[in-house]
Amino acid sequence: MAEDIEQPTQPEPAEAAEPHDDDGEVEPATLGELLDYIARELVDEPDSVEVTETPDDRGVLLTLRVAPDDMGKVIGRGGRTARAIRTVVKAAAIRAGIRHTHVDIAD
Repeated sequence: MAEDIEQPTQPEPAEAAEPHDDDGEVEPATLGELLDYIARELVDEPDSVEVTETPDDRGVLLTLRVAPDDMGKVIGRGGRTARAIRTVVKAAAIRAGIRHTHVDIAD
């Protein structure tokens, strides 16, 4: 009689997650490309976004330049957007093995 009761089975282990999505987007190869991508998505004039990546002995200095009208969008209210951009870039740098990064938003 106990043979008629169906025993619960263990679920199949999930397959390992892919490193990037299958939506066709490519992951940025450098921190400069990441900063460029983030800035272009925020501003009204994406063609005016310019990122300069300068390696130094401690890590990488990234300089972001945008159109004057877009400066407020990149900085955000009280600097919150700029702080968030710096946090994301720093996290990507740590993941890439770069110890020190600095994002400078130039006038």
